[in-house]
Amino acid sequence: MVAIIDPDEDLVRRVGQGDPAAAQALVVRKLPRILALAQRMLGDAVEAEDVAQETMFKAWKQAPRWTPGQARFDTWLHRVALNLCYDRLRRRREIPTQTPPDRPDEGPAPDRGLMAAETGLRVGQALSRLPDRQREAVVLCHYQELSNIEAAALMEISVEALESLLSRGRRALRQSLSDLAPRAPAAALRGEAR
Repeated sequence: MVAIIDPDEDLVRRVGQGDPAAAQALVVRKLPRILALAQRMLGDAVEAEDVAQETMFKAWKQAPRWTPGQARFDTWLHRVALNLCYDRLRRRREIPTQTPPDRPDEGPAPDRGLMAAETGLRVGQALSRLPDRQREAVVLCHYQELSNIEAAALMEISVEALESLLSRGRRALRQSLSDLAPRAPAAALRGEAR
C-alpha cells in the first residue's frame, strides 16, 4: 500500500496534542470550504453553518486518534460534511411542512449587480433540483475544486461513475438554465457569477 502524503498531517497531530493555535489554524484553513460545501448541498445558510460546526467538532474529536498515511485528512473531513448534509436532506424528506421556510437572499451583495444576483440564484436553484449524487459530484468538482480522482474517492465510486454523474448533472443544469446567456451557466458553475 502506498503511503498517502497529507499536507494537514502536522496540523492534525498538533490539534490532537491539544495545541489551541493549531486548532484555530485548522478552523481557518478548513471551515470556509466545508461551509461552502454544506451551503451548496443544502441551500440553507443556517443549516450549512450547523453542519460546518459539527464537522469541525468531529475533526477536533478525531484528531487525537488520527492515523497518518491511511487517508488525507481533508478527504475524511469532506466525507463527514457530506454525510451530515445527507442526514439533513433525508430528514427534510421525512418531515413535510405546509409552508416553506423564509430564506435570506443568498445572492451576491447588491453592488455586484442585479444580473449577477439573479444568475447566482438561478444556478443555486437549478443545482438544488439535481439528484443528490449529481449535485454532490458537481459541487465537489466545480465548487470545492477537487480533482475527479479525489471526488470519486470521496464519493466511493469509480472515476468513470463520477464522470457520468458530472455529465448528467451538467446537462441538466444547461437545460435548466438554457434561457440565460450561452456562457452564463458555465461561468456560474465556475463560481464567477456568485
